[in-house]
Amino acid sequence: MRNSDNGKTGSRYLVPAFARGLSLIELLSEHPEGLLMTEMDRLGLPQASLFRMLTTLCETGYAAREKNGLYRLNGKLLSIAYKAVENRSLIGAAAGPMRELRDRTGESVMLAVLHGSEGVVVHQTPSDQPVKVILEIGHRFPLHSAAPAKAILAFLPDGQCEELIRQIRFTRFTAHTIRNERDFRRELELVRRNGVAFDRGEEMEDLRCAAAPVRCIRDGSVASVWITGPASRMTDARLRKFAAAVKKTAQQIETELNGRRTLK
Repeated sequence: MRNSDNGKTGSRYLVPAFARGLSLIELLSEHPEGLLMTEMDRLGLPQASLFRMLTTLCETGYAAREKNGLYRLNGKLLSIAYKAVENRSLIGAAAGPMRELRDRTGESVMLAVLHGSEGVVVHQTPSDQPVKVILEIGHRFPLHSAAPAKAILAFLPDGQCEELIRQIRFTRFTAHTIRNERDFRRELELVRRNGVAFDRGEEMEDLRCAAAPVRCIRDGSVASVWITGPASRMTDARLRKFAAAVKKTAQQIETELNGRRTLK
């Protein structure tokens, strides 16, 4: 029997509040740069209801409200999407090689993708050591200071890479942070040449990272895998030593992800 609500079969099972919440998520997903509440008028929601929905998204970790009033989705939704298709996904291909890298190096291993003009953590294999790096799944990081972001940018198509570089605000986090576009482009050239990117305290003084790109033939996307640990253990010598292992792990993930077709 056809229900009269919107003239759609089965609409009596629809939960209106939930449907409105999904519409809000879809709208925010179209604007990774963020939206003000006043820019969400097209949803046709009362301001009080919209505010409660946004607050719920923020308090459950699916969105964030910036200091300038902009609301935007966190990477938590992205990580859920990857897990939903885990058997065929990047995470499914990466889980085994990441564990092997963790066991070999003794350090935490992370996996990231791009989300808008930032990187986002989608999977991790924490170190077994008492002092270790653990990041929240969905954690976002800037493009100019993080090894995984450099590894991704360096191997994107030229046009996409250029567009992202133009969006970077070269915020200084530490004395080691790259502060301008010219130096950042030089850094990306080194990453392309060596196949590995480093973070030597560029965002946080006491953390060190080594990352390598993971490229997907099917859609041309690029992710990155990296190891991270405290500066007290991750000396320059250890970073260089582990670089080859990180690259090998990235290649293993690529092979699995691409059905044993490798990228040159």
